[in-house]
Amino acid sequence: MTFANMGTWMERAACRDADPELFFPIGATPAPGPLRAAQRICGRCAVRLECLNYALETGQSAGVWGGTTEEERRAMRVEALHAARA
Repeated sequence: MTFANMGTWMERAACRDADPELFFPIGATPAPGPLRAAQRICGRCAVRLECLNYALETGQSAGVWGGTTEEERRAMRVEALHAARA
């Protein structure tokens, strides 16, 4: 995914008009309610995989991307590193 392609999928994202605080909460631990609300929006998004791939490829460590939390993406990156070494 390149930055040139980023605008295309972002324009189609279900979250484009949502409150950014749902996806980038203030504080160390997101509250369960807003986190679930963000993940519900992601769950109906046509570009969820593009969003997740962008987050993984660019190392996005904050917020909800493609329906995943920071911890979930961190685990995905660790798993990918282990698979690459095998």
